[in-house]
Amino acid sequence: MTVRLTWVQPEDLVGHELRQAAQDGRDAGDVERRWYEAGGAPAPERAGAAKSPASPRLRALAERFLDELALLESPLAKVEPTALAAIQAACPRWPAPRTRPTALGPERLHAAWLGRAAGCLLGKPVEKLPLAGIRALARAAGNWPLTTWFTGRGLPDELAAAHPWNRRSATTSLAENIDGMPEDDDLDHPLLTVLLLQRHGRRFTTADLARLWLDSLPAGRVFTAERIAYRNLLDGIEPPDTARHRNPFREWIGAQIRADVHGWTNPGDPAAAAAQAHRDAVLTHTSNGVYGAMFTAAALAEAAGGETDVHGCLAAGLRVVPPRSRYAHAVRLGITTARTEPDFDTVVDRLHAAYAATHHWVHVLPNAALLAAALTHADGDFGRSVCCAVSGGWDTDSNGATAGSLAGLLAGRPAALPDRWTAPLKNRLSTSVPGFGSIGFDTLAGLTYQEVRRP
Repeated sequence: MTVRLTWVQPEDLVGHELRQAAQDGRDAGDVERRWYEAGGAPAPERAGAAKSPASPRLRALAERFLDELALLESPLAKVEPTALAAIQAACPRWPAPRTRPTALGPERLHAAWLGRAAGCLLGKPVEKLPLAGIRALARAAGNWPLTTWFTGRGLPDELAAAHPWNRRSATTSLAENIDGMPEDDDLDHPLLTVLLLQRHGRRFTTADLARLWLDSLPAGRVFTAERIAYRNLLDGIEPPDTARHRNPFREWIGAQIRADVHGWTNPGDPAAAAAQAHRDAVLTHTSNGVYGAMFTAAALAEAAGGETDVHGCLAAGLRVVPPRSRYAHAVRLGITTARTEPDFDTVVDRLHAAYAATHHWVHVLPNAALLAAALTHADGDFGRSVCCAVSGGWDTDSNGATAGSLAGLLAGRPAALPDRWTAPLKNRLSTSVPGFGSIGFDTLAGLTYQEVRRP
């Protein structure tokens, strides 16, 4: 009997690093040839680990090749920096600091928490499913275009077998099973951010976050880049090297899903929100992975300011991202495609044509394009925002969560969100983060508001 731990075994990481090298324009042909000649396999396509363990010889070789690949310089490094000062220098429209108070009350934060939870819950049962499977399951239930929760009721047996629900989520996130908000990393991380701010305030350091993780976050509750960074911390590696060492997931979506509270607690100040999100993100990510967190935090801070619409929020997010970066290109592609194509299925098809063959479903770039497209197409409508984000596939629960967070914040109060999205949550969130078990979203809003008001 073996333990097939996901996202950390060297032999499972080499294929992901080879793919990242190709995306970065690094010449990894020699390493790739030697890896496959030695019997190495490509990265698992959708799972976090191959079905069978590698031999000790192949595992040692994988570790050596990961270190060799890390030495290859990216030709994009100058236009995609990671250091905050370099990012600011690359952004000619970096936002000015906030100079006047902005009113943001607990009601709007309550709506943001509810929106994040509802969008996440909508996407949970179809996480990891291919786009064709998501569409087939929803159509069979008469729920396409997507307008409500997924259900397993009445599905033909052959369809259910061909596209099985996410096994960890179906029992808590299909319409017939929802009973409050179940635990999910897309909600665990915002809780940890609240805890981080309670302990250290807005001047927290990346090391403060690292210590908090080790104190309060079970290792089994982190994935991809977060799991690599966690392992690196246990190996004695200091941040920000935790984001770089044998971490092929450093440009995936993980930092983006941790950014919401940084935006919510800096209303009307996208620059401060982005800088705060940067200190969080560099524990686990570099360049485009970091930009995902900064973009999201800035867009949410703009929304929290209460003086613009969803399109203005997306524009604010772009101002903190280097304009020549692949992340900026992905967001612009999503926005432009959504503006020019009235049918959202066609929008999604075009984005999949651009990214599906070259990027993993958890990579930040395709998900950024989809998130921007969904929010643009929905034009501020809450239900359409979460449904468009989830119906586009890829990282369904994460995109649904972020779309719901922004749309909820713009809605302004819980009563503005349709009851069909909020009532099943039962004002109850399950989590393993210490001190937050079965907490109410209204209580969370109050705790977050305290951090907004903290000097």
